[in-house]
Amino acid sequence: MTFQSLCPTDLITVLMTLGDDAPHVALLRHDRDTPPLEESHHSLQKRLCHWAETLTHCPIGYMEQLYTFSSFPIREQTPHIHITYLALSHSHPRGCHGSLYQRFPWEDRRDESGNKQLAEFITAIRQWADNNEERQSRIAPAFGLDGLPWDDTRVLERYELLWESGLVPRSPPKQKNTDRDDRRLLATALSRLRARTRYSPAVFELLPSSFTLLQLQQAMETVSGRLMHKPNFRRLVLHQQLVEETGTYDRPTVGRPARLYRFRPAAMASCYLGAAFLPLDVPTL
Repeated sequence: MTFQSLCPTDLITVLMTLGDDAPHVALLRHDRDTPPLEESHHSLQKRLCHWAETLTHCPIGYMEQLYTFSSFPIREQTPHIHITYLALSHSHPRGCHGSLYQRFPWEDRRDESGNKQLAEFITAIRQWADNNEERQSRIAPAFGLDGLPWDDTRVLERYELLWESGLVPRSPPKQKNTDRDDRRLLATALSRLRARTRYSPAVFELLPSSFTLLQLQQAMETVSGRLMHKPNFRRLVLHQQLVEETGTYDRPTVGRPARLYRFRPAAMASCYLGAAFLPLDVPTL
């Protein structure tokens, strides 16, 4: 398959999985150096999905178009077009992948380290926006300031403000001499994933076919970077009949066995898991 375009164009699949303590990502680039896509599927998305599964040996449970980006590589006058897709899997891909919270540590608010860095950024970005109404109007919703709630889906807005203000480096660590900076793409993917898991059953695509309620809660917390209220979360899941018992138990090496559940496809249109987060006190300093 070839692309006829005035601009160099490539396809990127952002494959998201769950690590032990963070969402993990593998960027799969389909460019001119990659073997052509198979012709057996009649849509670009299906072809990309099949190609990504073949490349990584990971079953992909969900895939959607993410965004179309443009960039101007150094020393080039022609923009490059990047058509991106978001894919979810419960398996870990082969090849290069890493934690998103290593790139965006302030987005993980489950412990003191992320909150401490966020507090430092808020102090600095308030100074950067001082006496500038346009900047102040942008940072308030992005960082949950001035009485506005924290919105975990505003990852891209926070990153772009921190980049614009100079609080995060213009080039990511270990990438200072390259033309490629994927942080904007990754921030967009994390934003989309967080939104999907709050109002759709996307989180179940990151889990094995059977899981405990604790594993489901921990998956939501890992993706959102926020802690959830355990009793409220379980009530939400069971009240919406999102899951059903498998009749089997998880038997850990320590502790009591826990019931295993599976997702109920009949609940596809009624999944709402965004109401069980613990309240966050955003540091204003």
